Amino acid sequence: MSGTTPVVEQVRSADGTPIAFERSGAGPAIILVGGALSDRNTTRDIGAALAPDFTVFSYDRRGRGYSGDTAPYEIGREFDDLAALIAAAGGSAAVYGISSGAVLAALATAQGLLVTGLVLFEPPFQVGTHVGVWKDTTAQLIELIAADDRDGAVETFLSSSVGLPAEAITGMKAQPMWGSLTAIAHTLPYDEIVTAGGRLPADRLAAITAPTLAVDSTGSPQWLRDGSRAAAGAVPGGRSVSLDGGYHEVPPTTLAPALREFLLA
Repeated sequence: MSGTTPVVEQVRSADGTPIAFERSGAGPAIILVGGALSDRNTTRDIGAALAPDFTVFSYDRRGRGYSGDTAPYEIGREFDDLAALIAAAGGSAAVYGISSGAVLAALATAQGLLVTGLVLFEPPFQVGTHVGVWKDTTAQLIELIAADDRDGAVETFLSSSVGLPAEAITGMKAQPMWGSLTAIAHTLPYDEIVTAGGRLPADRLAAITAPTLAVDSTGSPQWLRDGSRAAAGAVPGGRSVSLDGGYHEVPPTTLAPALREFLLA
């Protein structure tokens, strides 16, 4: 992250699946958990912004990048992946999860992993009048992947789950990045399983004992912002903060100082 080619390391999860990660920086450990259609490259910018104060672990969730995969998918296997990374980090670590990765991070922490601090960026929970704002497309995505229609799977996810208009998706398809999205389209059902249709698992979040901060962007839809705050409210002692940003994103220059302030206090 300092201009040199990152070294890719591996750990073995409990089921033997290799999980690839990059390590950078110096300081207490923080593990970055990406969301849907992302791999370790997606978190590189925020990782670089955190590296002066943390040892940053950016990893490919199973089925993506250089990580392996083991069928059938079970969310518990992803908990084990995170546990293996925490072990590689020395036995405990802070965790920063993004979108569906935030849901994964929260549920894994609730299972009792040694998480020193938890930051959740806009976990896509639907609460209040926003329930039903997007559809659970798990079954449809599984069918599309089985038919090897990766373009269709990504389009379905972006339109039905993310809510992007057709013209925005058409524009994305014309960009080089589209190939990187379709390459990991088979993992989209994993994220749908993790998010469980957007239901807020308040009972499970109540089991989290790690200091927890939920972050939302001022440029995001209200349903995402409300869901993020509801997640903080479900965690004992949980806090929430709104940061200046765009649609489902906050620039690393704004986000990193907030993470430092919370995790290093």
